[in-house]
Amino acid sequence: MASKIITKGLKRTALSVALGMCFAGSVYAQSNSTGNIVGQTTAGGTVVVENPATGFRREVTADAAGNYRVGNLPIGTYKVTAGGQTKDVSVSLGGNAQGSSLGTVTVQGGRSINAIDVASVESTTILTAEQIAKIPVPRNITSVALLAPGTVRGDAAFGNLASFGGSSVAENAYFVNGFNITNAFQNLNFGQIPFEAIAEQQVKTGGYGAEFGRSTGGVINLVTKRGSNDFHAGGNIFITPNSLRGSDPNIYSAGGFNVATGATDTSSLLIDNSKDDGGSNTTASIWASGALVQDRLFAYALLQYGRNNGAETFGVGNLTTNTSAANKSPNWLVKLDWNISDSHLLELTAFSDSTKTDTRVFETVPGTSNLGRGALLGTIFNKAGGDSYALKYTGYLSDNFTLTALYGHGKSSRANYGVTAGGVREEYQGNVGGPVAGCPIIADIRVGVSTGAVPRIKGCGFIGLLGSVKAQDQRDQFRIDAEWTLGDHLLRFGYDGDRFRSFAGQSQEGGVQWRYSGNPAAPASLRVRRGIFQTGADVEVDSKAFYLEDRWQITDNFLAYGGLRWDSFDNKNGDGQSFVKIDNQFGPRFGFSWDVNGDQKFKVFGNAGRYALPLTATVAIRGASKSIFSQERFRYTGVDPVTGAPIGLTPAPNPVCGPPGYIGICYLNNEFGVAKDPRTIASQNLKPMYQDEYILGFQAQLTEHISGGVRGIYRDLKTAIDDQCDDRAVADWAAENPGWETPGHTDYDPLNPAHPFCKLYNPGSDIVAYSDVNADGKLELVTIPAAKAGPKAKRNYKALEFFAEGNWDKFFLQASYTWSQSYGNTEGGVKSDIGQADTGTTQDFDYPELMIGSEGFLPNDRRHSFKLFGNYEINDEWSVGASLLVQSGRPINCIGIYSDDPVGYANSYFSCDSGAPAAGSSDNGSSIVQRGTAGRTPWSRNLDLNVAWKPAFADGHVTLKFDVFNVFNEHAVTAVSEAGEDGVGNPLTSSTYKTPASFQAPRSARFMIQYDF
Repeated sequence: MASKIITKGLKRTALSVALGMCFAGSVYAQSNSTGNIVGQTTAGGTVVVENPATGFRREVTADAAGNYRVGNLPIGTYKVTAGGQTKDVSVSLGGNAQGSSLGTVTVQGGRSINAIDVASVESTTILTAEQIAKIPVPRNITSVALLAPGTVRGDAAFGNLASFGGSSVAENAYFVNGFNITNAFQNLNFGQIPFEAIAEQQVKTGGYGAEFGRSTGGVINLVTKRGSNDFHAGGNIFITPNSLRGSDPNIYSAGGFNVATGATDTSSLLIDNSKDDGGSNTTASIWASGALVQDRLFAYALLQYGRNNGAETFGVGNLTTNTSAANKSPNWLVKLDWNISDSHLLELTAFSDSTKTDTRVFETVPGTSNLGRGALLGTIFNKAGGDSYALKYTGYLSDNFTLTALYGHGKSSRANYGVTAGGVREEYQGNVGGPVAGCPIIADIRVGVSTGAVPRIKGCGFIGLLGSVKAQDQRDQFRIDAEWTLGDHLLRFGYDGDRFRSFAGQSQEGGVQWRYSGNPAAPASLRVRRGIFQTGADVEVDSKAFYLEDRWQITDNFLAYGGLRWDSFDNKNGDGQSFVKIDNQFGPRFGFSWDVNGDQKFKVFGNAGRYALPLTATVAIRGASKSIFSQERFRYTGVDPVTGAPIGLTPAPNPVCGPPGYIGICYLNNEFGVAKDPRTIASQNLKPMYQDEYILGFQAQLTEHISGGVRGIYRDLKTAIDDQCDDRAVADWAAENPGWETPGHTDYDPLNPAHPFCKLYNPGSDIVAYSDVNADGKLELVTIPAAKAGPKAKRNYKALEFFAEGNWDKFFLQASYTWSQSYGNTEGGVKSDIGQADTGTTQDFDYPELMIGSEGFLPNDRRHSFKLFGNYEINDEWSVGASLLVQSGRPINCIGIYSDDPVGYANSYFSCDSGAPAAGSSDNGSSIVQRGTAGRTPWSRNLDLNVAWKPAFADGHVTLKFDVFNVFNEHAVTAVSEAGEDGVGNPLTSSTYKTPASFQAPRSARFMIQYDF
């Protein structure tokens, strides 16, 4: 007999049918791909749940109080029958649809708001495919996620990604039909499900249960469309023509544009955007679904093809190249569902998100005032994405016990190569020390080159850093989840294992960079430096987790949630050796939901939880595996006219390392091209990055058609992971520990393969790491006190979110206002200040000096954010939709040279002559400019509109739609150049400092025509 669980309060009222209009104000129970039906009938009564579209049927028995629950149901519309009456109920992802008190159902006129889900403590937004189609929103997962309160768009340097609750864009998790599609190489990508195939998108912004982990940001959970007994097919095409697309404003030097008057000095043009465009985008899809075996076996299949023709950038001034790119995406998805019986279901999800991009690179012609486009240098070929498969079993083993099991495999490419205009193929296999095909990189800093008095030495290189033609990622995931009802308790528990493997590598074009220096007027001073940089390794991240959670209905109106999660992470280098292994990181989570009046119209809720994040795979490529970083200096007699490489080489003194007059190769950062000892890579007391979160709020049904609420959020980063590279602290330890192996460590040698240059640690903690300090072949355990290593990592996020939704017969809307503040000294895994995507190993914390002045408002701090979207059906044929986003700007820094650059990082400090100095902090002409105190980018306003027409003569089978994005073509600056000084301390305030780095997307228009039957 089913037990009384989370639905006691339902006996006090009869509720209307849940309609699936689930907005940000609603808070739902966690689930990775299903929903639930809960309700009440007569004590011990039989409840039948059926889906006519698939023939699925379940029969359960209500408990002694008449309560029932049918869990883990695929999303869809069900008929619930009890006590001789039947009602339709819509089940959404993760929701508790109300079967209600059958026998006493009240029929309400018009379309009313959803009943508040008092069975959940999460903060979640759910949008269905039907809703998304009605509002003007770009057709990608991130754009839909940005409709939720508490989300902001991340820096453009990392692509189209969202920041959740102040976290960096590298801290989110992504799922489709329960399968993890997060790309754990850098955590800056995820499987791109063909957008037309998405049935529902769930956005978890906080408070998610112990089932979900490996995220300190948010969770995006997708469910795809599926087949039914009825045959459906159709197709659509979306066209964004280049002729209706706007362009970004031109960018002038910092002194070239007067904001107050609008006057422009055209001679100071840096980047000419007048001809920039995103190309013409076209995406076409065809699909079909139906039953292969009536009531038992169903299929949904979709083929989607996208193409962007001729996305171009042009540049003048300090840009050396400009580009023209085209990409194509032949994607597909297949979903098979087999109802083996009413108690056993099997489903297969398979999809491809392959994309190929060809980018032609042109030389920029110095001094031109229009396009600046010169000769074609070559073409870069990139391949991304691949195929993924997931098989999931669901077994309803009894009324009270459900078991699910999933296995998934995915493979995704990151291949890269180039072909010069002369037909030379540029390619790197990823083998450190191996050959690299192509032309070398040429840099020329000889006296007179920058002014044009001396012609610049050119080569045929155009890419810079090559990736590997073999680069790819693979994932194998297995998880098992169980749900068990025991009296007033709903228990859920499970295991999640994830093995993520990556092969990656980088090398300069042609395998080498030649850097010319000296004064051509004094030939004896001419030198050329040969630099080699190569990485390449096959690395792995193994993660596993166990979780247990209990939803305890303590009283009719009060539910308590308790969850426990244990995460284990094992990072392996290119030789398959573990260099970071963390077992059973404990993550408790607690919450409550109080149905104040017992009628599901006023709910108070709260939760507290701890969330952990593993290291990404990219950390091991350079930090824990073979890599080469070397320099040599030569005299030369001539230059190859095609490649730009020097000829007639003779060795010259190399002052970078070694005594005066030293001639030979210099290895930097201890990157010798040999294997690294895994015991030396990380501090022995390393903990994963983890964060604590607290949420308290309420939600109320204000009228039959309007509900709203507010919640307060506080997030506190307790521990971060980054690398520290300060050998001075190791030298101090050697000097302070006489008698350890070699007395006094007089042979201390930082350029020692067994002495790591950088070590992973938790900023704010002691570094306890092994190192062969004196190159005697033995490892010493070196302890560097936290006070000497650098400051503790800090990041906290505070927010108040106000949300409301309205739902009438022909009109729906959702609105939210978020006040938030993100403060600390680290953004997280990446560094938006300089666009650094080295997830987990940014330049933060490399040396203590880099962190002086680093505490302040962080890049994802958007103090005010107002969002409003909805749709109005004018009649059966016409409807209009709108979306409005008004948001304040992000903080600006001034980054430059500090105190004669004590650690050799050039303009990487929070220090500028141009900034206002902190009291008493000026040193050698440089002044500390505290993080976030150099101003803010302006507010942005974005209004999108659409109109849709379903002509009556087509009987609803044809839809035509026209969307306009950024209707008023606003050009708010979303990021600026934050370098206030160049690499040798010269101020950039009159040239490039605070010049725009990115703008909000300009106006564009999109046409759609769709036919389905």
